[in-house]
Amino acid sequence: MPEKLGEMLVRGGLVTMDQVEKALAAQKQNGGRLGSNLVKLGFVKEEQITHLLGQQFRLATVNLASVNIEPNVLKLVSAEVAQKYQVLPLSKIGRVLTLAMTNPADFPAIEDIKFLTGCEVQPVVAAETSVSKALERFYGVSDSSLTKIIDGMKGEDLEILESEKTQEEVEAASAEVEDAPVINLVNGLISDAVKRGASDIHIEPYRNLLRVRFRIDGVLQEIASPPARYANAVVSRLKIMASLKIDERRLPQDGAIRVKLGDRQVDLRVSTLPTIHGEKVVMRIQEGSAVALSLTSLGFGEKALTDFTAAISKPNGIVLVTGPTGSGKTNTLYAALAMLNTPKVNIVTAEDPVERDLSGVNQVHVKEDIGYTFAFALRAFLRQDPNIILVGEMRDKETAEIAIKSALTGHLVLSTVHTNNAASTPTRLVDMGVEPFLVASPLNLILAQRLVRKICSQCKEPYKTTPEVALRVGLTPEDLEGIILYHGKGCGDCNRTGYRGRIGIFEVMPIDPRIRQLIVARSMDSEIEAYAISQGMLTLRQDAIQKLKKGITTVDEVLRVTVE
Repeated sequence: MPEKLGEMLVRGGLVTMDQVEKALAAQKQNGGRLGSNLVKLGFVKEEQITHLLGQQFRLATVNLASVNIEPNVLKLVSAEVAQKYQVLPLSKIGRVLTLAMTNPADFPAIEDIKFLTGCEVQPVVAAETSVSKALERFYGVSDSSLTKIIDGMKGEDLEILESEKTQEEVEAASAEVEDAPVINLVNGLISDAVKRGASDIHIEPYRNLLRVRFRIDGVLQEIASPPARYANAVVSRLKIMASLKIDERRLPQDGAIRVKLGDRQVDLRVSTLPTIHGEKVVMRIQEGSAVALSLTSLGFGEKALTDFTAAISKPNGIVLVTGPTGSGKTNTLYAALAMLNTPKVNIVTAEDPVERDLSGVNQVHVKEDIGYTFAFALRAFLRQDPNIILVGEMRDKETAEIAIKSALTGHLVLSTVHTNNAASTPTRLVDMGVEPFLVASPLNLILAQRLVRKICSQCKEPYKTTPEVALRVGLTPEDLEGIILYHGKGCGDCNRTGYRGRIGIFEVMPIDPRIRQLIVARSMDSEIEAYAISQGMLTLRQDAIQKLKKGITTVDEVLRVTVE
């Protein structure tokens, strides 16, 4: 233990208690072991620590710089275990395994290796730096790999805001639960993810590695693979920041972190999930101070924008936005509220969760575990004299019927439904148990949307596709005449993906008297869609092809995101 090492060094006359306290302060701030911090501060030489430990435990010392180890001996201790305990197997004679250790008092490590190898363990003492270099030499892993990861991140100073613990308490608690310099790693991951424009951070433990991935432009990209032995420390650090229970590892937990990066305030929704190799953590990034969205910036075509603007400008009725998770529905609704938000109207929202703070809008975070459901919130809203109501999602009959009642009594209601396209949305509401005539009557418009990745402007170049691939997206050889297709060849700005940023593709279906008749008659979704297309509606695929022809996206993206 660090305290015992400090006592031994003081008792041996190698350092003073004041120096030990300074090294402990450095350990609290930067992580690492006490011995390495004493060496970094110049208070003692690493060879002196090694010699003292050898004397104290009456063990031999070894310099690992020139040792050769048989492959069959290395296989006895996995890279994960060697890295976790900072040990190195040197030789095996009979049932005795000679093990180089930085801390020969780490009896749990000795017992663990005894169990895993079936051998008796004979420890010898080695310097910490020597072990790290040997681990890298023989296994390809060491603390230097973590340093390289941190150095490669686009990090900046990160400040924790509105935590139940103070910044000092967070750092102190982290120092107690972490056995490695993970504070800089965690801060660097969050900072780097924000800089790259990621929407989510995935931290996943596996048997031999800790995988870190960012979701950028809707696609997961592997960013780093820190040594596996840092997994528990990284999760503990994040749990402290999110005010979660550190010792609860059997059940999923949810929390939140609010941080400040420069002049940017960022909220992170934190979710932990126990797996067979440890706890996986996913963090959803939400910028509280994000620039206000406008409908014109989302990617609407001219007719689609006109139809959508007309629908949300009506004093009453329902406008529904549909699409899977991550398709940009919330951005579209927030952009609509930004356009409608004036001192003359009262806007209230029920969301799960509130994803962005909208000035001038009364936002409510529903909490279903205490009975504060969307339906409950809607009933309360009707007593608050609202003009415009946003319901985060229509997920049951009760919520849908109250929203319809609100629309029929003079309110404009905006909401979302999970369906694949615009034409199937009325059927989804009917399947919830709402009568078809109640579905048809208040509907103003249904919008389905997806997000496609945009070609990186820094590495954009023309290319030719094959007629077979073009036909897969619905383009004939004649359609390709006079059209230049583009793709991104990959560069540093787009992380070698060829894409940077996303844009919406939209299927906008205004509800006219004929569509109302079809809904009441329980007509097939295909019949409703065919009529809407005859009136000028573009399907998701057709809108994506328009953006393909304009050089905004690629054939591969159209095929990935849309289905015909």
